[in-house]
Amino acid sequence: MILRALDEQRLRAALERSPVVVLIGPRQAGKSTLARDVVGPAAANHFDLEDPRDLARLGDPTLSLPTLSGTVVIDEGRRSPGLFPILRVLVDADRRPGRFLVLGSASPALIGMASESLAGRVAIIELAGLRVRDVGADQLETLWRRGGLPPSFLATEVGSASWRDDYITTFLERDLANLGVRIPPTTLRRFWTMVAHYHGQTWNGAELSRALGVSQSTVRRYLDALTDALIVRQLPPWFANISKRQVRAPKVYIRDSGLLHRLLGLDDEVDLLGHPKVGASWEGFVIEQLVTLLAVRDPSFWSTHSGAELDLRATMAGAPIGFEIKRTDQPRMTPSMRSALADLELDHLFVIHAGAMRFALDPKVTALPAAEILTTGADALAR
Repeated sequence: MILRALDEQRLRAALERSPVVVLIGPRQAGKSTLARDVVGPAAANHFDLEDPRDLARLGDPTLSLPTLSGTVVIDEGRRSPGLFPILRVLVDADRRPGRFLVLGSASPALIGMASESLAGRVAIIELAGLRVRDVGADQLETLWRRGGLPPSFLATEVGSASWRDDYITTFLERDLANLGVRIPPTTLRRFWTMVAHYHGQTWNGAELSRALGVSQSTVRRYLDALTDALIVRQLPPWFANISKRQVRAPKVYIRDSGLLHRLLGLDDEVDLLGHPKVGASWEGFVIEQLVTLLAVRDPSFWSTHSGAELDLRATMAGAPIGFEIKRTDQPRMTPSMRSALADLELDHLFVIHAGAMRFALDPKVTALPAAEILTTGADALAR
């Protein structure tokens, strides 16, 4: 059993301060398991709205829900659009924290319904895949290779690849339609595969629209659909007040490295390490881990047309911090890092690398092993 201590802590804190908590995340991220671990397994308080028996058991929520004590867990809440106004009425009658926990796959409609009906009464928590902190530093390479969705990580090497293939097919043919996305699965598979080949690069809608034979607004709609489903991350650019011309398009990443590797047709470690995208894959994996582990609220990247760039900029304790990610065990100081330090006025820059040693590259630049920061989090930055 994998203990997700940080996710449990975040969910417990949300339940202690809000009467309604909405827990969102991609399918198979472990939302139901986390809910049982935090709330308990009491069947009477759990409703899965994909199960006709639970729908019947729920009946009229205004009659059935007030009789239940403890936290009520409602899975797949998006399937009942009329639920949230009823929860508002029930919450207003009893504002105690942790009254309802609603689970759902990433869906703008779900978040919109919750925010509109339960303004001031709801906390929204996103559950990402497994972190290095959850599985241990000795499993870092396996987690990178297989991705953070628990069934993929826990399977055998061959079983993991097959599971991810099935996941991609099911997501395209069923899950997106359930989220309200009306795009043909074959078209979206082609687009998703093309995005995988652009992983870690700035968005070029014109090039993808030509390749697919559709308009730029259409490919942008495809990208936004995958972003809303928490499958793609669009990392926005940071603009500094400098004279240099700066890149203004977002960078795109497939959020789960395991899905990225299947979309690229990589079957094993040998294929991955020999692929041209190995560095970009490592970069995206570390960025995703950092953003969730450090709870970065304003992640961005920085790049100029002259070649200076920074993989990740974040604000920590009110100070701007930079991160460069390198798939090497011997990172070096570069002119690009010096430009980022000066132009972005960074408090410090951390070079996250694949080696085992921590060392200084400059008074304001520290080379930091990925295994260290991805297991200890913000503590590693303060040393």
